[in-house]
Amino acid sequence: MSNTTNPITLQVNGESCTCSPQTQLPQLLEQLGLNPRMVAVEYNGEILHRQFWSGTQMQEGDRLEIVTIVGGG
Repeated sequence: MSNTTNPITLQVNGESCTCSPQTQLPQLLEQLGLNPRMVAVEYNGEILHRQFWSGTQMQEGDRLEIVTIVGGG
């Protein structure tokens, strides 16, 4: 029996969050109700450039810091 159906746990802004094992970063942002164009993401301690988001698959124990970018002045 495969383990792919059990949710994985990660840390998002210091809080536990679960998602399915095959979740990629843009999907996770949508699940969290965030607009991918309006956030910056630190993934396991490194700023993750947007070009790599679609190739980044969430793993058990990942740590994300998601910062909303506020425009205007």
